[in-house]
Amino acid sequence: MGPITLAFLLAALAWALVAGAHLRQRHPVWFWYLTGYPITALRIVRTWRKVAIHTDLTVSPRPARGLLGDLVVKGEALRPVAPRISFPKATRTGLSVIVRLHPGQTPAPFIQAADALAHAWRVHAVRVTSPERGLVHLVATAGDPLQKPGLATVKPALLSALLGICEGGGAWVMNLRKVPHWLIVGATQSGKSTLLARLIVQFAPQPVALVGIDCKGGMELGLFSLRLSALATSRREAVAVLGALVARMHQRMELCRTHDARSIWELPDKLRPVPIVVIVDELAELYLSDGTRESKTEAEKCSTSLLRIVQLGAALGLHVIVAGQRVGSELGPGVTALRAQLAGRICHRVNDPGTAEMTLGDLNKDAVAVAQSITAEEKGVAVCTGAGGGWERARSHLTTVEEAHKAAATYGHLTPELLDLRKALYDLEVGRNEGQ
Repeated sequence: MGPITLAFLLAALAWALVAGAHLRQRHPVWFWYLTGYPITALRIVRTWRKVAIHTDLTVSPRPARGLLGDLVVKGEALRPVAPRISFPKATRTGLSVIVRLHPGQTPAPFIQAADALAHAWRVHAVRVTSPERGLVHLVATAGDPLQKPGLATVKPALLSALLGICEGGGAWVMNLRKVPHWLIVGATQSGKSTLLARLIVQFAPQPVALVGIDCKGGMELGLFSLRLSALATSRREAVAVLGALVARMHQRMELCRTHDARSIWELPDKLRPVPIVVIVDELAELYLSDGTRESKTEAEKCSTSLLRIVQLGAALGLHVIVAGQRVGSELGPGVTALRAQLAGRICHRVNDPGTAEMTLGDLNKDAVAVAQSITAEEKGVAVCTGAGGGWERARSHLTTVEEAHKAAATYGHLTPELLDLRKALYDLEVGRNEGQ
């Protein structure tokens, strides 16, 4: 090989490395399709039998043999047979493989071997599902999709918010039509406020009413007041707003009963009231009491009204999203009953194991340990779970306060007028001024 040819090959190799690095940084999906997927697919095909043997995913056909008393007089060596797999199919974030089980095999050994498969295939993670009898679906993710949660896409739908991306590569969606009420827990600087801002951005262009309850003087939700139909900034105002929502809920009950409908979605379009999403930031402020009779009364009213909305509001278009650093029984007896009604759970990094246990323990014990493993550097990462009982690590899309404020201002003209709620706040303000 001459010096000119060698120089040309080195230059070509250097150019390929530079182009590959650029493609990987700017267009990671295309980089995966062109480079990562062929190598990984070839590795899976070449090593599948060996990996299946080492992870006990094979079966051994019974050899031909004869018995003379208690002695085997004829036989042959056992030959492990790996189940057949399809050729790996590429996806945006990894690849998928279909495994056809041998008679007598179950998906359980594949679930236990998921980590071993991820190491053998040199991928980030392997998820195991069984779409039908006799089949196992292996989904491998090439890298950690939580590093870039903005890659996920989903078709817009009413009362549905795209929050980010799940660890398996799918979109992280909060669909209030499927899971009507949610609990969001997380320590300071864990990503809880960013998630609330993301919700405002997603719900702002939809024909829904947003009601905010922020007893920290409106420091968080007050930034989005242009898109809020009502905002309570103290517990006294929260009592008035929640009471007005309960009254509105009873009006919707009468409307549904009059038209023989079990929910507002069975009503004609012209009669269907606007859906209402109630966002509560820092739930503890509604329940904590300083010991005075007035404070205890306010806390009891908030607890009762909020619990009634959560218990009865799903079919009536009232949805509640509750956020807090800790939602435990020490806040009061009503918190446990409220938490039981919140089927959707999102747990960010927490400061103590008890908070993760309170949030996820009654749904899935494994999710508790995963939530406790979230580090301070993983802002926005959370363990999410729905009504089905399953759970998954996910990360919300980074949404700044400026983006959420801009969305609230842009779609402020879509804010429905809930006059009864505004009247409740106005009457409270008038009463306060007269008292002074």
